Amino acid sequence: MADTPKPEADVPVGVDRRRFLTWLVASPTLMVAARLGLDVPPASAAETPAETPLDLYITIRTDGRILVTLPRTEMGQGITTGVAMLVAEELDAPLSSVEVRSADADPRWLIQLTGLSSTMRYLAGPLRAAAADARARLVTAAAHRWHVLALTLSTANGEVIAPDGRRIAYGELAQEAASVWIPEVPSLPKATSAYTVVGKPTGRIDAHDIVTGAARYTLDVDIPGTVSVLVARPPTLRGTVQTFDASTASAVPGVVGAVGLPSGVAVAAQNFAQAFAARDALHVTWNPGPASQLSDATVRASLRDAIGPRPLPPLFTTQTLEGRFDFPYLAHAPMEPQSCVARVNADSAELWTGAQDPKYAQRQVAEALGWALNPQRVTVHPMRAGGGFGRRFFSEAAVEAALVSRALGRPVKLMWTRNDDMRHGHFRPASHHRILAYLGLGGSILGWHHRAAIPTVEFPHGFGDLLTALVGGTLPEVTSQVFFAITQHVPYAWGLVTQEMREVSLPIPTGSFRSVFTSQVGVANEIFVDQLARTLGRDPVELRRSRLTSSRLKAVLNEVVLKGQWGRPLPAGVAQGVAVLEEWDSAIAHLVEVDVTSGTPRVLRVVIAADVGLPINPKSIEAQLQGAAVDAMSTTLSAGIHIDAGAVREGSFADYGWLRMKHTPAEIQVHLIRSGDHVGGVGELGYPSAAAALANAIARATGTMPTGFPILDAGA
Repeated sequence: MADTPKPEADVPVGVDRRRFLTWLVASPTLMVAARLGLDVPPASAAETPAETPLDLYITIRTDGRILVTLPRTEMGQGITTGVAMLVAEELDAPLSSVEVRSADADPRWLIQLTGLSSTMRYLAGPLRAAAADARARLVTAAAHRWHVLALTLSTANGEVIAPDGRRIAYGELAQEAASVWIPEVPSLPKATSAYTVVGKPTGRIDAHDIVTGAARYTLDVDIPGTVSVLVARPPTLRGTVQTFDASTASAVPGVVGAVGLPSGVAVAAQNFAQAFAARDALHVTWNPGPASQLSDATVRASLRDAIGPRPLPPLFTTQTLEGRFDFPYLAHAPMEPQSCVARVNADSAELWTGAQDPKYAQRQVAEALGWALNPQRVTVHPMRAGGGFGRRFFSEAAVEAALVSRALGRPVKLMWTRNDDMRHGHFRPASHHRILAYLGLGGSILGWHHRAAIPTVEFPHGFGDLLTALVGGTLPEVTSQVFFAITQHVPYAWGLVTQEMREVSLPIPTGSFRSVFTSQVGVANEIFVDQLARTLGRDPVELRRSRLTSSRLKAVLNEVVLKGQWGRPLPAGVAQGVAVLEEWDSAIAHLVEVDVTSGTPRVLRVVIAADVGLPINPKSIEAQLQGAAVDAMSTTLSAGIHIDAGAVREGSFADYGWLRMKHTPAEIQVHLIRSGDHVGGVGELGYPSAAAALANAIARATGTMPTGFPILDAGA
């Protein structure tokens, strides 16, 4: 069975440490908890972790192991390694002694959502505070044992060290440290200048387990008596079952039963091979889904019609430059499709699944089982996931598994196939954009107007808390508009700047995709900046430098131009493009070099400069930015979803158009610069400006600005 770590929640960084309450929980080991608070009665120190909605737990066991409970999901982004590095740094402990686990869902916590590039931004401060507090208590315990002044002691390699050379391991002090109420040495985190672990390129602490197959994902969970489950799904999006006949399927050896679901018909068998055979033997009559009248052409027409007429230009406008852009629906396509292991009894349910928001999964399953008022009856164990990118905010697999388990009266292991995930997921919405740049005398720029027509993005999970989830579920248009308003900005002094979104109601399921609206709005903006530069006869880098309002963006632009050798002589048909982006407390610039001489664009190299503040693990940052660049290249050039009469045409990586290794450049450089000690976001940062820089490079190489994506199939 999966481990069930203690609960914790989320505390923003940037809060004065004096507002963190840290204290000990009486136990055989030292356990330090941190939460956002002002004052708590001393009696709270005696409460057990299960009774206090604390935010972070760092436990030091008697064997010296350090356990960290994390209210986030590891999906391949390397957060467990980053968290372990922070804790090892502040505790002066070996990195190998730190183990990081994900916390179970609990409605008392504020936020468990893994997204919005928030994990390290929000948790770095509390983690440092809690680990520093634990170190101070260990030192105090050692001072009491040795009858010396605590201020004379030091720490290193998981030990407290006395001036005379005596050493004692943290594990030996764990019980005594648990009784220390007031540390006798300062418990402030270290100065970042003293860091020896954080900031050093480090391999992932789970790399060996991943490579050897020891890392456990959802389908690795084994519960006695579990049966394998697949679901027959409708040919159209959100279609429903009209009738089904399971008699032929039931005759397949090993079949346990068939269960009708709102999403299809589930078949259970002793193994997945038998379940596949049974699913294929089902006879199902389907009702068409609400999008059955929609195809690519009607979607594009609806979006373009929603743009509306041009607004009046500012006074003294002598020329209006217009750009139009079309983006397709995109599937998230994580390497691991959706799956869930569920065990449902008469009055409780237990689930194992890779959820980006375990609390939302808990609420959804509870509602499906008729326990909406008692979600605590559902236990959700978040599992390591093979990618997410926004797809795992939605918990269809968990709901289906719970319903089938209850119907069969036994535990189930439910798997979505790649085809299921590609054709019945939640997609990044298609969109149409109109950007207007207003020019005055002498090439002056008087204004910028961007209007985007985008189907409503579904945020039923909200921003991770119950209030915004309720709003997201009942007023999705409001949540979508609010998120657009708080995330989209233009970092240039273009005079009067306006950006607006016109939501279009289309019955195609949507969800947040890597960088959400910026994956379209920000990309279109940066492409149009290059078009503006061409119209004005100016170098696109020089124009950006002259108009950027952010010193951090100027710094990363200068770095990428220097490292990428912008402006050097290139052969005919080869060109460079640049783009910048600032969001989630980070700034980034991309330079992409592309060759179009064969007729099909080929990326030769990518140079990235990023300012993410304090780089906790530069190696992880490099990997995330490289991966995001490949994502951006794929969706810019060839990957997109087609809708045919309410059905998704693509069904696997074979036809989705994702780039293969042979299509990716041999060189993707990442250069980190640092403007301060804050911790910025990384996971979503690397996608938009990579896509825009590639499009700009193609425009410079061909003389034509791309306006429809993916470029190799602009009708998608």
